[in-house]
Amino acid sequence: MDRGTLGWWVAGVLLVGLVVVVAAPRLLGTGSPETPRTPAGPQGSGLGAAPNVDLTSMTPREAADRLWNRVMRAAEMQDSTEILNFVPMAVSAYELARPLDADGLFHLSVLLRLGQDMDGALAAAEEVLVNDPTHLLSLAAAAEAAQEAGLREEAAGFWGRFLEAYDVELATGREEYEVHADLLPRMRGDAQAALEAR
Repeated sequence: MDRGTLGWWVAGVLLVGLVVVVAAPRLLGTGSPETPRTPAGPQGSGLGAAPNVDLTSMTPREAADRLWNRVMRAAEMQDSTEILNFVPMAVSAYELARPLDADGLFHLSVLLRLGQDMDGALAAAEEVLVNDPTHLLSLAAAAEAAQEAGLREEAAGFWGRFLEAYDVELATGREEYEVHADLLPRMRGDAQAALEAR
């Protein structure tokens, strides 16, 4: 199977998965895809209604973001089974959507951490930090991955950089900061708590 064929095959698998994601709640009578619950927890993704979605018209990134939203809903509801089922699919979708912007790599880092791949989560965050060393979401993602991997000094370094950059970076008005506006103050609290606990 050549590379082009493989890409279309993977895209097809992802679209089938998305059909299941969107259609299953309606078919099983467990909810409606037109009125998804908006998560308010640390991974809040600001979901809204998405009626009449044409999955065949979605780009790889749109498909990946749809799966990210699904995983974030599961994380908010502490549904470990759903997380286990959808994290691998979401990770594959983001890999298929490469090259990724800073927000996409942040999503990928969070997904890898939820899948217990701390090395991968740290590497995804550091992809951004190589060229954008003050990117708040990536600094926090790197800190959280390092922390969960038991790398306390590395985590403290990332958290320190996060706090130093916070006010100036937030004032830049990056689109991803607006999208994750509810998340950044919580990250700031985590950074302060982590450094105070040293």
